[in-house]
This record gives sequence, C-alpha cells and structure tokens, in this order.
Amino acid sequence: MSAPASRSSGLAGLILGAIGVVYGDIGTSPLYALKEVFANGHVPLTPANIYGVLSLVFWTLTVVVSVKYVVLILRADNNGEGGLIAMLALASQAVKDRPVLRRRLLLTGIFGTAIFFGDGVITPAISVLSAVEGLEVVAPGLHRFVVPITLVVLTVLFVMQRHGTANVGKLFGPVTALWFAVLAVLGFMHIAQNPAVLWALSPHYALAFLVGHPHIAFIALGSVVLCVTGAEALYADMGHFGKRPIRLAWFGLVMPALVINYFGQGAMLLEHPENVRNPFFEMAPTWALLPLIGMATFATVIASQALITAAFSVTKQAIQLGYLPRLRILHTSVRETGQVYVPFVNWGLYVCIVLAVVLFGTSSKLAAAYGIAVTIDMLITTTMTFFVIRYGWKYPWSLCVAATGFFFLVDFTYFAANIVKVFDGGWFPVVIGAVMFMLMMTWKQGRRLMRTSLRHDAIDLKGFLEAVFVSPPVRVTGTAVFLVSDQGITPNALLHNLKHNKVLHETNLFVTVKHHELPWIGFDKRCEIEPLGHDCWQITLNFGFKNDPDVPEALQLLKGRGVQLDDMETSYFLSRDIVIPTLGEGMAPWREKLFASMHHNAGAAADFLNLPTNRVVELGAKVEI
Repeated sequence: MSAPASRSSGLAGLILGAIGVVYGDIGTSPLYALKEVFANGHVPLTPANIYGVLSLVFWTLTVVVSVKYVVLILRADNNGEGGLIAMLALASQAVKDRPVLRRRLLLTGIFGTAIFFGDGVITPAISVLSAVEGLEVVAPGLHRFVVPITLVVLTVLFVMQRHGTANVGKLFGPVTALWFAVLAVLGFMHIAQNPAVLWALSPHYALAFLVGHPHIAFIALGSVVLCVTGAEALYADMGHFGKRPIRLAWFGLVMPALVINYFGQGAMLLEHPENVRNPFFEMAPTWALLPLIGMATFATVIASQALITAAFSVTKQAIQLGYLPRLRILHTSVRETGQVYVPFVNWGLYVCIVLAVVLFGTSSKLAAAYGIAVTIDMLITTTMTFFVIRYGWKYPWSLCVAATGFFFLVDFTYFAANIVKVFDGGWFPVVIGAVMFMLMMTWKQGRRLMRTSLRHDAIDLKGFLEAVFVSPPVRVTGTAVFLVSDQGITPNALLHNLKHNKVLHETNLFVTVKHHELPWIGFDKRCEIEPLGHDCWQITLNFGFKNDPDVPEALQLLKGRGVQLDDMETSYFLSRDIVIPTLGEGMAPWREKLFASMHHNAGAAADFLNLPTNRVVELGAKVEI
C-alpha cells in the first residue's frame, strides 16, 4: 500500500473512531431534546414556535459546537491533549506568575471537574431511559417495564466495564455511524413531505422567537441546550483522535445528520402536533419501531460507555495531580495505557445512576437535572480559554475579550435558563459535584497539612547522612530505594531502618515522585539525579498527569549514570503514615476526620507506583495535622 493510501486509511479509521467515541453522547440528544422543549406545555406548540425552536437548535449547534469547540477550543491543546484538566493545567501555567489568580483558576477548574462527575451520572441515566421509553410508543401499557429494563441495561453495562472497552470499542464507530445514517433517513422522510421547514435555517426565526416571546423563549432555551450535551467530549478526546478527524467527522456526518433529524421532527410536528409526546420515535413507521428502539438503546449504551471511560481517565488524572486519594486502577489493554478501569468509580457511578433512574423515573424529569451540569462546564471551559489565549498565547486583550466574551454570553444565557430548573431536579448533579469538590479540596488541603507537619519535624537529609557516616553502620549488599514526598528531608523509613535493623544498604536512593501540570513527560526528562556521597543519591522522577507512574521502569534510566541497579537486590522502603486529627489550625475537625479516613482507605502507594510487591517494606509513622 502506498504512503498516501496508508495515510488515507489511517485518517478514515480515526474519523470512524471519533464518530463512535466523541459523538456518541451528542448523537443521542435527538431522543429527548426537542421533546423536552414542548412536552411540559410551557412552550405552546404553534407553527411559529416550532420554526423558532428549530432555528435556535440549528444556531446553537453552529455557534456552540462548530465555532466555539471545533474551531476555537480545539486549538487550545496541552501537548496534543484536551479536556477540562488539560485546559486547567494550561491556564494555570499561563498565569503562574500571578499566584492569587492561579489559585482562583485552580479552584474553578477543579469545581468544573467535580461537576463532570454529576454529568457522568445524568448522561447514562437519561440516555438509556429515553431509548427504552420508545416502548411506550409501541404500547402505552409497557410503561411499567421502562424503569426495570433501563436498570437491567445499565447493570450489564457496568458489569462489563472490568473487561475493558478494547473489543467493544471496535463496534463503536460503525454502529454510531449507522445510527447517524438512521437519524438522517428518518429526518429526510419528513422534510421531504414538508420542505418549507428548512426556512428555519434562517436566524431570523430564532431572533423573532427570542424577541417576540422572551419569557417563553427563555424557558425553551433550558431544553434547547440539550442538543449540545456531549460537546465537551470534542475537546476531551482530542488526544485520542486528533483535531482533523474530529473536525471532519463533525462537518462531514454528525452535524448534517443531527440537523436533518431535528428538522424532520419539526416537520412532523407541523403536520401532526399530537406526536409531541415522543416525536423521535413517532417519526418511524410502525414496522421499524422495535428495531429502532433496540438500535437507540445500543447507541445510548455507547454514549454512556464513552462518558464512563472519561470518568475513569479524569479520576486517574485528578489522583496524579493530588486532588483525589490513590485508588485501585486496572489497565484493561496491554497496548493502550489510556484504557483503565477504576472499580471504586465504576460502582460509585452505578449506585448514583440507579438512584437517579429510580428517583426521577422518566427522561423528562431527568432533563431538568441535565442542562445545569452541562452549562456549568461550558462556562468554565470558556473562562479558562480566555486566560490561555491572553496570558499563554499573548493575544491582545481586546481580541481575547471579543473571542471569548461572545461565547461566555451565550453559555451564561443557557446557564441562566437552567438555573430555574434547580428545584425541579437540577439540584441532583450540583449536589454530586459539590460533594466531589468538597472531597477533592479536603484531600488537597489535608495533604498540604501533612507535608507541613512532616517538614516541621523533619531532619535535613544531607546533614543526617554526614552525621551517620562519621561512624558508619554496617553496610549490606543491595540497593535501598526510599520513597520520600519532599526532597532534602530524611525519610522516616530510613530512620526506622537504622534504629531497628542498624544497617545501611550498599547503595541508597532517595526518590521523590513529582506529578506535573503537563499531560506527558518523556523519558528524556523523567529522571534527575544528584549525588550525596557514600553511594547515596537523591533522585527526582517526573511524570505528567497522563503518564503511568512506574518507579522501577524510571529507575532503569539511571544505568550508565553512576548507579548500579540489580532488580533482584533492590528493596523499596515506604513510610505508611497514620493521620491523627488534632484541634487547632488547619481544617474544620470534621474535615480532618474525613481526610484521616480517606488517607486510611487510600490505595497502597506500592501499587500506585507499580512497585514489585515482594520487595516492598512499609514502616509506619504517626502524623498530626
């Protein structure tokens, strides 16, 4: 195969993968978006309103997705990676010489990350529920089976997570591409019967609706925004597929299919307003209903899978940036390091999703909870973008305000329209996000208090070694690797080893693992070494928030730099700290107790750092905060 043909084949594969993973969520929005605008009766089902809403949908897709995300946000990559954490790292680096502003941006970004988990609960719940609700169109008496079937589908989905997405993922692209083709065919059938609906492509209808009926339009915006749910995935999955495949997939298939389907629903409602109860499934001929319900369920499972996988990745990144305790992380692919499974997050999401399905019961009630999480993250992404292009890219202030101010105004309008739905269900993802934010900040602040306490009682490493070698202890063969959180302090594990065993290894490495606000750090910058004398070295290992922290692998880079390492004669010493909450400065007593519990239940450092379990020695120490 020639090089151009090979490149074309590779690009086609990336486009197909982007269709399956990136656009799964936004591709299921036609199931419920237009229905929610008219279903509750707040927006009268008149021809003028249908034209106005369709125009709003089209221009929302154009402005928010096509222009904001596809054209602008995709440019703000962090070494090729995207997503809110990558944007947060980029923005914080851009303002690193402004500590107060940087701290506020970090808080904002972490809150957005916390809200993402709320979105991760609502998306699978509303998507699968809205697909299964198609049974009510087949026979209204099947209503009582909708929630049980939804729970069965979701249970199977979460049980399968531990097997990884590598094999199932091969189906994502083709199945989702077929789904978009079905969306387009269904829409085209009804547009052909009433082509005048295409006049709604003109922004005139959206403006007339907004100006002529501001109160009704404001209510409608709270549901119209559902057509762009999943837009954040465009940016989050940039590192997996690249900008070009994501852009080509959007303009070549996804956006045309979505617009045709929405306008097809509108055309049908103009002729048959009685179908407003579930316009998506009412578009299909009777013989195609059951296959369409099955396909819609499969499509929503794919959309849910993509978001669950993103939750695993975000959790891993948050752990490495120090905002969550260590959790058990399993790699489900020997080739793709990004494919991970986090059991605690998997079952935590499952419990919350089951609670959401049982608590709300219908997709219409869940729709009220959906929009607010989406619009909060959209607002935060726009805000971060301003600081990246102003302080990172050094663009003129006026240009930055113009570029992001317009999108901020659009995002804020949709956010305001969803605020009114807080008491109708919007509180649910906000509560989940607030709890996650509290846990993340408690962990971050607790770790800071721990480091302060350890430094207060610490002994300077260089001075300690000089004192030890005045009258050196017995040296034994092999290498001792002491993991220490801060450079230059004597690890408790070394003190205990000398006190109880009264020996010192032939070679001693004092290793500090640092996680940086960069997605990837290559092997050329992985390892920094400083000799301390007497065959002792201070080592710093650098990892990005998407790197897997593998200490033994990184230490192999020391060979040829004066350090001799033999895997079979290397022991790893860790301090297993026990946190003791105390009264005084620091956090509130309940938060200190919460942190102590989180610290106690955190995953083993040896597993997180990929240390060989048969060569790890853990020595306990108490730390008061």
